Amino acid sequence: MPQFRPVRGTHDLLPDEFRRHKWVTDTACEIAERYGFDEMAPPVFEFTPVFARTMGESSDVVTKEMYSFHSGSDEELVTLRPEFTAGICRAFVSNGLYDQAPFKVFARGPVFRHERPQKGRQRQFHQINLELLGVSDPQADIEVLAIAHHILKSLDIAENCTLHINTLGDHGCRARYKDILVAYLEPYKSELSEESQTRLYRNPMRIFDSKSERDQTIIADAPLLRDHLNDISRNFFHEVCEGLALIDIPFELEPGLVRGLDYYTHTAFEFVTEALGAQGAVIAGGRYDGLIEQLGGRTTPGIGWAGGVERLSMMARDGRVRRRPIAFVPHGNEPQAKAFVIAQELREAGYMVEMSYSGNMKRRLARANKANAQAALLLGEDELAKGVAAVRNMETGEQIEVPLASLIKHLDQYR
Repeated sequence: MPQFRPVRGTHDLLPDEFRRHKWVTDTACEIAERYGFDEMAPPVFEFTPVFARTMGESSDVVTKEMYSFHSGSDEELVTLRPEFTAGICRAFVSNGLYDQAPFKVFARGPVFRHERPQKGRQRQFHQINLELLGVSDPQADIEVLAIAHHILKSLDIAENCTLHINTLGDHGCRARYKDILVAYLEPYKSELSEESQTRLYRNPMRIFDSKSERDQTIIADAPLLRDHLNDISRNFFHEVCEGLALIDIPFELEPGLVRGLDYYTHTAFEFVTEALGAQGAVIAGGRYDGLIEQLGGRTTPGIGWAGGVERLSMMARDGRVRRRPIAFVPHGNEPQAKAFVIAQELREAGYMVEMSYSGNMKRRLARANKANAQAALLLGEDELAKGVAAVRNMETGEQIEVPLASLIKHLDQYR
């Protein structure tokens, strides 16, 4: 028989790690709800153009990292979602939700990218996602950033994260800046990496993201977009920065921050950390005022972000106190049958009950200790004949007999 193992770029979320993931996603969802966001779940796969059109035909995600396939011989190409934003915007257009603006939603779940597996980022990984559609005011940018910062604070990791923020301007000043940047880079074209040469005329701003040391040396003296903003873009960004300062969210201006997807306009941001080794983003996003139109919808502004659950859960400590069970330790056939009935009653009354199935009394109590049980219920032939259960406090070792009829009431102290 072959030795099966997880596919490269995937891994099994075993209970301890899953609990940390759930702590992160539940915390994020609860905080998003405080700001009026509702949870939704777009499909795991979409028609490929949903991502290609919105994320940019030349983006790394579209050209290198998407999992695309034909779901049937005569059907169109579909793609496992590499991110949430495009699918949520598609759902907004498909369902004609314009009259629900501001449309405020939160989502969570797996996403898929065929990239090099790394610490905290596999090919199947998990995201929390927040989108606000239908608001063009800088207040929307401030609110979604406030939510992200609030989540980091609630996970007790805000002090290990720094908000980097930049403006990409509106479509007009970006188009003018593109010509300025290309004019600067053209004399160095032959010295740029092959990837950056490909990007030079398609999306030259992405060269700021290049991993090539030579590219970074060339781009270091390039003109910056912030020096070529129009008044509308400059004032918009100023309001965002003022708003963040007003609610005490610290940030650093990062003029080289352009984000990896083509749909961003105006505000772009990343919450970065060095706690996981090399500097990396744990939450990132920005404004995308033209994205809905690219999907055939009406002009609708939008802003949002995504957070990496794996990276956040590696940094965060689960703040919830895990419930300790009551261990039921029957011995004998009749007591075993009775124990199943009582255990079900206890669970329906709200108790967490672990049933012991086999082994001698010593081994069963050892398993109760391993499960961190706070109490053990011992039920044998003698106890059953007397209509009692022996209740052992696993902390003190104290043991008393309690009538079965009053067992639920007695166990109130272990809730």
